Amino acid sequence: MALGQNPPPTGEVRHQVGVVVVAAGESRRMGGVDKIFAPLLGMPLIAHTVELFELSALVQELVLVLSPSRVDEGVALAQERRWQKVVAICPGGLCRQNSVRNGLERLSSCDWVVVHDGARPCLDSELLQRGLEAVRETGAAVAAIPATDTVKVVSSRGLVESTPNREHLWMVQTPQIFDYQLFLRAHQTCHQELTDDAAMVEALGHPIKVFMGSYHNLKVTTPQDLILAETRIKAKVEQESTG
Repeated sequence: MALGQNPPPTGEVRHQVGVVVVAAGESRRMGGVDKIFAPLLGMPLIAHTVELFELSALVQELVLVLSPSRVDEGVALAQERRWQKVVAICPGGLCRQNSVRNGLERLSSCDWVVVHDGARPCLDSELLQRGLEAVRETGAAVAAIPATDTVKVVSSRGLVESTPNREHLWMVQTPQIFDYQLFLRAHQTCHQELTDDAAMVEALGHPIKVFMGSYHNLKVTTPQDLILAETRIKAKVEQESTG
């Protein structure tokens, strides 16, 4: 269902930055609670994520992708919160890749596409700015943080096969940002199921720029993560209020 601004007519200058917020997962580790609509400081978690972009001068439009059963609830929330940059709320597909494609197809032909997990409500404007600067270098950029723990490669039998050098290991987050036409081509040509958006662009042989993410940019996957997210958002609000 379309909301907010209408896509620009043919011949008009396109929006520069469009966002696809992906929130169509099953919340399997949340004990039967849909984390996307779980209460977080007085409003649903997804509202925190969307409003990070809604309030950003860097973003012109946004598409929210939800599980089919929650689309109507998302539309009602958008109307209640009076989101102006949300141009569509659409159902997700059978996998993340399909969900992102559904959202991508509802964006205008913008210069850059930002893909962000709906379950990451602690994104800050500085991180987004770093990403939009990084993507100009190669046309594809991903947020990531250096691995802090030793990582083992383990066989199906539970035996350690090797220990990669931690110095070269990074934990990938969202946002992931791409040139619109490049990302569209990746979706049109990739025929294998991948869980990472950048992996489709990698499959084209295209270089991916890594920019520094944030250890605060957590993804809510368990009930304990909700508590952490609440603490971090509270701290951010208090910091902003004190200048």
